Amino acid sequence: MSNQEKTVLELKALQDEGHPFQLIDVREPHEYDMANLGGELIPLGTVVNEKDKIRQDVPVIVHCRSGARSAAAISELEKRFGFTNLYNLKGGIMAYAREIDPSLTVM
Repeated sequence: MSNQEKTVLELKALQDEGHPFQLIDVREPHEYDMANLGGELIPLGTVVNEKDKIRQDVPVIVHCRSGARSAAAISELEKRFGFTNLYNLKGGIMAYAREIDPSLTVM
């Protein structure tokens, strides 16, 4: 596993500067409905079957609540399909809420 990571500050810079990237949220729909970062929802349990939704031509930042599920998703995608452009959002949406947007309600 590559263990590539992006911090929430790096994500915010990508968002603000308009760089091309894809944001994937591997949490469950009810978590996404409560608070999300505008990423594409592909729950962890479906990520292997929905791999075609994941781009390979830009950096892809994968996140969950704290970083554990997204790390598992990245590991599986790299192992099974050879992805090399996946980055785990360090600390997940919890870190984003803490450091960037305190208005997010994350359970």
